[in-house]
Amino acid sequence: MTVVQGHFEWDSEKDEINIKKHGLSFEQAKDVFNDRFAVESVDKENSSLEETRYKIIGRIKTQIILFIIYTPKNGRQRIISARHANSKERRFYYDELRKNYC
Repeated sequence: MTVVQGHFEWDSEKDEINIKKHGLSFEQAKDVFNDRFAVESVDKENSSLEETRYKIIGRIKTQIILFIIYTPKNGRQRIISARHANSKERRFYYDELRKNYC
């Protein structure tokens, strides 16, 4: 079943799997899109001719850095997966922050 919350949507079954696998709900993860310093790019490895996917690394709350895969669909951001960023991704986020905003 598709869950819709404002400008976001996701599959409820996939959300449950994500919670079990990564300890993170898509409802929590959507807050990354509020991070004005988030780093976003096309996910070339997982995109296809039918669907362009994007990856975004950003912060929720104060220090929690997340890595999210999503695709635009029906005027919304459809969250496909979300997890805590690994050390390389966190370093990349902070390097981009320093390079672009300091």
